[in-house]
Amino acid sequence: MKILVLGTSGQVGHALMRASWPANADVVGLARPAVDMADPGSLDRAMAEHAPDLVVNATAYTAVDKAESERDTAFAINRDGPAHLAAACAARGAALIHISTDYVFDGSKPVPYVEDDPVAPVNAYGASKEAGEAAVRDLAPRHVILRTSWVYAAHGANFVKTMLRLGRERPELGVVADQIGAPTSADDIASTIVRIAERIAARTTEGPDDVPWGTYHLTGSGETSWFGFAERIFQRLEREEGRRPTLRAIATADYPTPARRPANSRLDCGRLRAAFGVETPRWEDSLDRVLDELFQQGSGPN
Repeated sequence: MKILVLGTSGQVGHALMRASWPANADVVGLARPAVDMADPGSLDRAMAEHAPDLVVNATAYTAVDKAESERDTAFAINRDGPAHLAAACAARGAALIHISTDYVFDGSKPVPYVEDDPVAPVNAYGASKEAGEAAVRDLAPRHVILRTSWVYAAHGANFVKTMLRLGRERPELGVVADQIGAPTSADDIASTIVRIAERIAARTTEGPDDVPWGTYHLTGSGETSWFGFAERIFQRLEREEGRRPTLRAIATADYPTPARRPANSRLDCGRLRAAFGVETPRWEDSLDRVLDELFQQGSGPN
């Protein structure tokens, strides 16, 4: 099976390139400038050159606050690029795994969101990702959309590495405590994608297509707030280096940002478990593994 991974410079794309793929998987990874979601020509060239059976789109415009002032760029990368890619996959008979976000919801639901809940993004980033989802559904019949949340890794820029840096620099930090979600390791996303790819590769070649295509939620197990997330990080920093900042719980209103954030980012992952047998680790356990890697590297804040 020929698999093309787009966005290998990002957290999930990087994790996919170091994941444990089956021996018969031929995995090729591309990042900018070789492929650019805002450049349809680069997508066409990549598809023609590599002729994949499966494309994993791990690219996205993820600057949530900047998207408010760069709306056209966000939509070009998060909507128009996936639309062109989905059409190209359909034309070549390739399957598409596309990564989306909890930000397609407004966060007003008091319990975890299921896949069929109405979408209602509250910021430009979420709107651009929701539009990308719609394009993939319309244009690529053989698709799996994975909505995830609060992604972090030892690679790239993310909340974990920012907290480690600030925890070393400042004696006190205020962290939002009234937004709830599930931190999700890029490695857990990658291992799930490998599992789904195996199912796609093993599908019955004669008779009906039995892969459960559609939209799924994929996050770490459990839930916490950004404050709880930070607290876990600083507990480990204290064990490793004997220091940590004083942590203050603050409200969203006390930390204004250009883009609104959903108060509830919890996603129900039951459909993914039922369809693909995927059970993600508890977020605390996955965080510990990423922190192990960062402290072993001696490069926690980088």
